Amino acid sequence: MFNNLDKQIIKKIKEYKTIVIARHIGPDPDAIASQIALRDIIRLNFEDKEVYAVGIGVSKFKFIGTMDKIDNINKEEALLIILDVPEFVRVDGAKRDEYAYTIKIDHHPCSHPECDIDLIDESACSTCQILSQIVFNNEITIDKASAEKLFTGIVSDSDRFLLSYTTPLTFDIASRLLDIYNLDLSKIYDNLYARPLSERKFESFIINNLTITENGFGYIKLTNEDYKKYDVDSNTASNMINDFNHINELKCWAFSSYDEKNKIYRINIRSNGVIINDVAQQYNGGGHKFASGARLTTPEEVDELFKALDKRCEESK
Repeated sequence: MFNNLDKQIIKKIKEYKTIVIARHIGPDPDAIASQIALRDIIRLNFEDKEVYAVGIGVSKFKFIGTMDKIDNINKEEALLIILDVPEFVRVDGAKRDEYAYTIKIDHHPCSHPECDIDLIDESACSTCQILSQIVFNNEITIDKASAEKLFTGIVSDSDRFLLSYTTPLTFDIASRLLDIYNLDLSKIYDNLYARPLSERKFESFIINNLTITENGFGYIKLTNEDYKKYDVDSNTASNMINDFNHINELKCWAFSSYDEKNKIYRINIRSNGVIINDVAQQYNGGGHKFASGARLTTPEEVDELFKALDKRCEESK
């Protein structure tokens, strides 16, 4: 299924004493869940190894796990594994050239090799699905906590099995995780989807202020004042993007959020059947056909991207 790449990855993990695991900037639950799960699975099976998960933590996802510090390791003799990210330019907390060997495990399309080993399965709904396949195919020991993380990533990135990336294999893997490890569905769903009233009000604000063009492209440009008014942060809108998936008038929609700390505009893009990842790639972004993102530096670039997305919606007619 993976053309023996999973076997090669396991072999490399066995070779290195020090392993660093990274994922993309601005992580979602699949990115953090796959990262923490892989770290803990390696630790469980190889107690002599030093394994670290790196990157900026997200307080909203502390229930999945926390990041590690790697100030005193010898990176030149370490293995780096990047997860849920197509290109190194979007990796958080690690640089390719600093490590002895690199591996990528991902489900996003990428047109060129990034690591010494690239295991990419675009048919998978999530990176957690791929890791689960590796675990089951190779009879790797995992515990309930890691199984819960893998299931969390699958549920989140498939939007509760609603998106087109969901396949019979997705359900099979999710079922095996639930059955074998007796997972608590209520706990998992509460962690992922329970929100304070302030976030629900913010979601209503977005709905009431979403601009929808005659071509079916919806967009909103969120400001720091908007976040302050509803007592939310710039990550909140990113976590709501899939909630607009079943609005009849929308073919494609995008949220622009200004990240004051990094001085960039973070763009989240989704669609109902309109291919958008090639458009995002033209604006320092990328992703899946129907779920992508971009990071821009000026409001003019945001306007240009939104015009390009509106044109793509028009072309889809």
